[in-house]
Amino acid sequence: MQGKRHRLGLDDERVREFWRERRVCTLVTLRPDGTPHAVPVGATLDADAGIVRVITSGGSAKARNVRAAGPAGLPVAVSQVEGRHWSTVEGRAVLRTDEASVADAERRYAARYKPPRVNPERVVIEIAVTGVLGNV
Repeated sequence: MQGKRHRLGLDDERVREFWRERRVCTLVTLRPDGTPHAVPVGATLDADAGIVRVITSGGSAKARNVRAAGPAGLPVAVSQVEGRHWSTVEGRAVLRTDEASVADAERRYAARYKPPRVNPERVVIEIAVTGVLGNV
């Protein structure tokens, strides 16, 4: 069965609800050689601000890929699936390392998932949303 690709907006309550429920997501970043790197992550959507946040260790491949892109950011996609329902958020990712950004992202993660384990090397991949696709 062929799924339909639908352009959606962050103001769509179906999108907001789908991203509030606890689901494992997949983050796709690009390596410096241009090949994709896809990994499971916990992600939070701040629909009002148009930002998705992913917490991770500063030495992870996903963090290294975003860091290598520099201040202009790296094009990325974050997806989640539940049965026949799915949503992909596209955007440009930058790395945030400041204490306030990390604490805010940890709080958001804890609200959607559970409190994250202690990680002094934690950083935030912050994605400015440029598009939303899905069937929610």
